[in-house]
Amino acid sequence: MEALELAEWKRCGVMSIQVLRKLVRSKVQVGDFISFAKDVILASNRSKGTKGNMLTTLKRLAKFRPSISFSDLTYTFIREFEQHLSGEHTNTTAKHLKNLRTMVNAAINEGYISANDYPFRKFRIKTVEPKHEFLSPDELAMIESLPRCKILDAFLFCCYTGLRFSDFIHMRKDNIQVIDGERWLCFRTRKTNTELKLPLHLLFDGKALRILDRYSITRLVDIGCNADANRALRRILPPIGKKITWHTARHTCATFLIYKGVPVTTVQKLLGHANVKTTMIYAEILSSTIVRDLSFLCSTT
Repeated sequence: MEALELAEWKRCGVMSIQVLRKLVRSKVQVGDFISFAKDVILASNRSKGTKGNMLTTLKRLAKFRPSISFSDLTYTFIREFEQHLSGEHTNTTAKHLKNLRTMVNAAINEGYISANDYPFRKFRIKTVEPKHEFLSPDELAMIESLPRCKILDAFLFCCYTGLRFSDFIHMRKDNIQVIDGERWLCFRTRKTNTELKLPLHLLFDGKALRILDRYSITRLVDIGCNADANRALRRILPPIGKKITWHTARHTCATFLIYKGVPVTTVQKLLGHANVKTTMIYAEILSSTIVRDLSFLCSTT
């Protein structure tokens, strides 16, 4: 940018925003889409994690084709990039293609690609329904019986509250508020900016409160990044035939509440979902839930 401005200044002794924009655009049209996309990502107000995911997509693009001009971004290019990612999981490939689509849309908005040349118009991004692991009531009870340590208590706290990892690690003392003499967890979710108020004394018989009584919040949430926390968790959990990650706690909370008969719409509010369809993803049907519901039906007929 500075080199372009200096060259134009030397050439005619004047520079305006309009002239500079025209210079940059003419250079980018035949230049590097990856550089453009990187600037867009870094300048956005997206979360650190989202930016990291999108920058990873740029690395995949650079490995696929080191130099990419805007005119290269065609339907055929996308198909070939998809084939390049064929060794990845279907949903991982979909994530990279969605990130690419976001960056292509930014290029269209900036006028570097014509809307008539939109390469994703007839391209379908394929996904598969992910397997959402959760702990059964028996598995949760078994984990609760393990020798307690901070990482285990932090994980169980999220099982009892349904917090996302990002919300959990940003909890602070003032998020615990006393309402009608009882402690509630009050915060805005970082992912959707939804205001939540969780009655800790009513969730899982107040088990989250008993964890808070053993730690300061600052100490409890100091567990490192998501990857570090997952590794620490795997070291202390016995093998149960499931891949347990931090998000398993959120899924466990929703599944357990539905198993106990809490309406899905109430679980939706507790998790902060805008759409009940999102909550239904977490509403795994346990065989014991089926027996309970059918038994209730038989007893009333």
